[in-house]
Amino acid sequence: MNQPTSLPVLTAQQTADMLPFKQLCQVLSTAAIEYQAGQIASPERQVLPLAGEGVLLSMPATARDIGMHKLVNVCPANSASQLPTINGIVSVYDAATGLPLLVLDGPTVTARRTAAVSMLAISLLHPAAPTHVSLIGKGKQASGHLEALATLYPGIRVDVHGLNLDSAQAFCQRHAALNLQLQPASGRIAEKSTVVIMLTTSKAPVYNEAARIDRLLIGVGAFKPDMAELGPVSIAGSQLFSDDPAGARHEAGDLIQAGIDWNSVASLADAVAGRVDPGRPVIFKSVGTAAWDLAAARCALQHWQASHPANA
Repeated sequence: MNQPTSLPVLTAQQTADMLPFKQLCQVLSTAAIEYQAGQIASPERQVLPLAGEGVLLSMPATARDIGMHKLVNVCPANSASQLPTINGIVSVYDAATGLPLLVLDGPTVTARRTAAVSMLAISLLHPAAPTHVSLIGKGKQASGHLEALATLYPGIRVDVHGLNLDSAQAFCQRHAALNLQLQPASGRIAEKSTVVIMLTTSKAPVYNEAARIDRLLIGVGAFKPDMAELGPVSIAGSQLFSDDPAGARHEAGDLIQAGIDWNSVASLADAVAGRVDPGRPVIFKSVGTAAWDLAAARCALQHWQASHPANA
């Protein structure tokens, strides 16, 4: 693999263009199997404190073909000042030489690979293509999930739940160009919604209804032990999956606070392999791992080199 004549540093839009959701889901499916087999090295993320409740996250990963390092800052208080809550970069390296190949926009990689993991979970754990989805939250991750849903399930209804109806309405208006039936909401989830995706940093459950076999629950936003989006009532009656069960033991506040049996938590690779009980309700808890950022880096690198063959 040749070193680029100059190191490409992609903007947020360029990064998004290199990460089409259909292909990203396919790459993630392969990475899930590799990760479980130990073919991707993805150590526990290093977390350092920033001012207030902010954190700096260092997330490296390596595989046979590339190395990747994501360095991002998560500052929840930024939303009050209309600033992005996630900032950072993803650097991509050739595994054989260590030469840098590409720099990607960190928030875009995080949003798109996280949304793609949720979409992969829907395809594996939901009995049919969804027609009515509910999102709880209206931040960067919610935007990424809307884009993924519009790409993979165009035209479906999506209810967006905010703290109040006005904020949800404003969020829906900002995304009105997407090929979705967007409906602002606040409060109880619509009865016909068969996928509920939680995308908040709440420290108290935002969903705690009895588990339903026809409703897939996906928890994404809570990433620290003191956070919890899913309540114990929902958790107690569900078959549990996580994209990274090892990481979830330390980060999935919903599951930690519910005192679940960690031996009962299946992995994303288990879902890819079809090890799912169709007779039980399902919760998918996403905590993220650098292995998924590496998968996104692979996808982006493949598309970049295809469009820039002189640098391949």
